[in-house]
Amino acid sequence: MTARVHISVVTPVYGRSLDLVTLYERIRTSLSSITEDFEIVMVNDASPDNAWEVIQKLSGRDRRVKGVNLSKNFGQHEAITAGIELSRGEWVVVMDCDLQDPPEDIPKLYNKALNGFDIVFGKRKERNDSATKKTLSRLFFLFIKHGCGLEHEPETANFGIFSRRVVKETQNNARMQMPFMRRLHDLGFRRSHVQVGHNHREIGESSYSLRKRISLAFDSVISYSNRPLKFAVACGFSMSAISAIYAAVVIAQYLFLQKPPAGWASVIVSLYFIGGLLLAIVGVLGLYVGKVFDVARGRPAYVVQETTFEKGRSEDDGKTF
Repeated sequence: MTARVHISVVTPVYGRSLDLVTLYERIRTSLSSITEDFEIVMVNDASPDNAWEVIQKLSGRDRRVKGVNLSKNFGQHEAITAGIELSRGEWVVVMDCDLQDPPEDIPKLYNKALNGFDIVFGKRKERNDSATKKTLSRLFFLFIKHGCGLEHEPETANFGIFSRRVVKETQNNARMQMPFMRRLHDLGFRRSHVQVGHNHREIGESSYSLRKRISLAFDSVISYSNRPLKFAVACGFSMSAISAIYAAVVIAQYLFLQKPPAGWASVIVSLYFIGGLLLAIVGVLGLYVGKVFDVARGRPAYVVQETTFEKGRSEDDGKTF
């Protein structure tokens, strides 16, 4: 049986090889103020730079660094899922590797969790991002709010700490097609937040393009909620009601006012409008069917190519310099 550690820190890695040594040193220093019984799980999501080589070197220096190399780029949330599933901590911290979330704030999260909370998020005092990124983030969470009915503040991201029983519940297969943060909203449990800092990105740019943000937004809504289906049904009934009213008006004008129906222009416009609406509704249904198909065929959320440790076996977590 795999031995437990007290705290695991899980961080997905993509395009940040220059930050990894500093990230490791700052996390190690921060966790050492709590306990020496910890591990740092770095998940390489097929980073195009030499991130995996850096992770292997760090793991060779300190056996508490656990490297996980995915077979291809599965995405940030899948990499987080991989790291969480392979983590052994009674408490699991999730954070990005770009150092915008300060590792020095981990003790704040931990101390708050000890007050009886299973989920504690870091709430940024002030986001040090560009105006464009802040705007896109607000639009993303606004879409999530209306698409899923979930309240999520833009100042809160992945940075947080979670108890082992929360981690266990997020691994439920029925929820595996859902992004990690969306899964947490299903669970209940006592939750809170603490104020944390947010640094400027010193190296490189975010790998989240506009296309990736849009894809994540739609995946989140389709995976979590049936509101789009309800909206499609409402549109269908609304169009039927409008058509019936319009037909009644046309018939009344012809019978009582001797006014013949207008030309074909309005008919053609209506047909195109209804046709486009039907295609959109079929597309929404197709997205849901696709999600069901993905679950039915058992497509893995991620595939691990190699690790720097032997999975499922106990091992000494001491340092080897």
